[in-house]
Amino acid sequence: MHFQVTDDQHQLRRALGELLTDRGPDHPASWRELEDVGLFSLRVPEQAGGLGLGLPEAVLAFEEAGRAVLPGPLVGTELAAAVLGVGGRAEVVRVPARGSVLVPDLPTLDHVLLLHPDDSLAVLPAAGLDATPVPAVDPDRPLWRLEGVLPLGEHSPGARRVAAEGALLTAALQAGLAARTVAEAVAYARTREQFGQPIGAFQAVQHLCADMLARAELARVAVYAAAVAGDEAEIAGAKLLADEAAVHGARDCLQVHGGMGFTWEARVHRLLKRAWAWQQAVADRDRCLDVLAGRL
Repeated sequence: MHFQVTDDQHQLRRALGELLTDRGPDHPASWRELEDVGLFSLRVPEQAGGLGLGLPEAVLAFEEAGRAVLPGPLVGTELAAAVLGVGGRAEVVRVPARGSVLVPDLPTLDHVLLLHPDDSLAVLPAAGLDATPVPAVDPDRPLWRLEGVLPLGEHSPGARRVAAEGALLTAALQAGLAARTVAEAVAYARTREQFGQPIGAFQAVQHLCADMLARAELARVAVYAAAVAGDEAEIAGAKLLADEAAVHGARDCLQVHGGMGFTWEARVHRLLKRAWAWQQAVADRDRCLDVLAGRL
C-alpha cells in the first residue's frame, strides 16, 4: 500500500481548493460549478462520462469541500453517481434506531438514499415523500422529517458500499472542517490584541491551537489510511477521529474568538453547527462504535 499523496492527487486537491477558497465564504461555488469541475463524477467510469478515479481522490476532494464548509447534498450525490449510477442530487440518510428520519435539503433533491440499521438500502424519489419541515441547528442545512411508513431496503454490494463510503466521505468533510477551524483560530490569534500584544502570544491560546492542530492532523491521516485500505473498521475509526477533531476544534476556535465568535459577522459558530450536523450524518458515534466492537 502507498500512503504518499501523488503529484496528480496534489494537483487535484490544489485546483479544487483554489476554486473553493477564492470565492470567499459569502459567495460559495455554485452547484453547477461543482458539477463542471467533476466533484460528483470523480469515480464515475470514463466510458460513462466521469474521470475514472478512485476513493482516495474522492477523499482529497471532499476534504477541500469540508474546508470550504460547502452546503448541499455533497456525499449523497457523489455516492448516487459513483456507486449506484443514479444521476441528480441525492442525500444519504440513516434510519435511526429511535426517533424520526430527518432529511436535509429535501426540496432540492431528486433522490433519498435511505440506509436502514441493517445497512439495507432503499432509493426513494424525493418528490413523492411525505415530509414536514422542522427546526435545524445548522441554518445552511434545513431539515424535513419523513412521515408515514418507510419502505424496506434491499441488501446488495452497492448498499454496503453506500454505508461505508458515505461514512468515509463525511469523515473527509469533517477533516477539512477541522483544518479550517485551526486556520481560523490561528489567523484571529495573530491579529487580535490584548494588553498590547496579539493574543497568540499567550500560552493558553497557543496550547488551544496546538491541540486543535494535533487532532486535525491525526484525523487527516486516519481518513487517508481508511481511503487506501477501504476497511469498514478503519473507516469507522476515521469517522470517530474526524468528528472529534471537527467538533472539538470548532469549540476551541470559538473560545479563541471569545464573544466575537458568536456573532453572525464572524461566522465561527457556523463551523460548530456544521460539525454537529456532519457528526450525525451517515454513521454517528454509536454506529461507528458498534462497527469497531463487532470487529473486536
